[in-house]
Amino acid sequence: MSNGNSFARPRRARRRALIGLAVLGTAGVAGWLVWQPAAGGPGGDGSAGGAAAGRPHGGVSPAPPTGPAPGAPDPSAGDGSGSGTGDRDGPLAGRVVVIDPGHNPGNREHTREIARTVDIGTHRKECDTTGTATDSGYAEAEFTLDVARRIRTLLEQRGAEVVLTQDGDRPYGPCIDERAEIGNEAGADAVVSVHADGAPAGARGFHVILPGRVREGRADTAAITKPSRELGERVAGAYARETGFRPADYLGGGTGLDVRSDLGGLNLSTVPKVFVECGNMRNARDAEQFTSARWRGRAARGIADGVESFLTT
Repeated sequence: MSNGNSFARPRRARRRALIGLAVLGTAGVAGWLVWQPAAGGPGGDGSAGGAAAGRPHGGVSPAPPTGPAPGAPDPSAGDGSGSGTGDRDGPLAGRVVVIDPGHNPGNREHTREIARTVDIGTHRKECDTTGTATDSGYAEAEFTLDVARRIRTLLEQRGAEVVLTQDGDRPYGPCIDERAEIGNEAGADAVVSVHADGAPAGARGFHVILPGRVREGRADTAAITKPSRELGERVAGAYARETGFRPADYLGGGTGLDVRSDLGGLNLSTVPKVFVECGNMRNARDAEQFTSARWRGRAARGIADGVESFLTT
């Protein structure tokens, strides 16, 4: 399968890698028969509630392994405290990836600022939200920033230039339209926006959100829907294999994929981009994994492996 590398990417305005970790679920094979759980694993975007249900899509096999076996010691996953040492001869040398940690830990102190609306093409929407949290109080914004930093470390070790849309260095935001613009201006080869869902407590699993076909106002996703789907399928397959998480059981028909046209971060993107909803923070079993630093390292590796597969296969 083509990995979207034929996509006509805009000229890079600056040499920074932005990975929009819209951490989304992979396309499921019929019945998810090819899904391979990792040893020891369990069986929104700006929105804190469950995403709109998507229609089932054709399945693909998970991306081939690019790292150590699941569950093995993995010092390369890092602790999220900083970037890794880049490999100029690595498989991702010359590639630019944008990672977008969903929300911002500071948003809760700036509710008025993030409540202002911005144009997302189809309509106007809040600049940002505070995100959801586990029942014990572990915030989605803390989780996404930790995982995004770990992804950065892994991708830099493989030679990519990586840029985060925020690195805990802003009081709030950025707004959803600016998050899209960061990836566009960088001429990113891939953008992943990292999130965790706030669905009903009985719902479990991850999913990857893909951009729908939108052409309205500032939004025109015609050129990115196909490569974004390929990116999402690769990320979903690698994420399932590495973390042991199954596709969400509450949307997507078991495929782990959801298509949406109401998210500014996708509508305004001009480069391949997906959102990854790493699981459901309101589900006790999913939440137990989120609070494990070791598991967050596995989540980061799954996303990084999917991005690498998309960019090199």
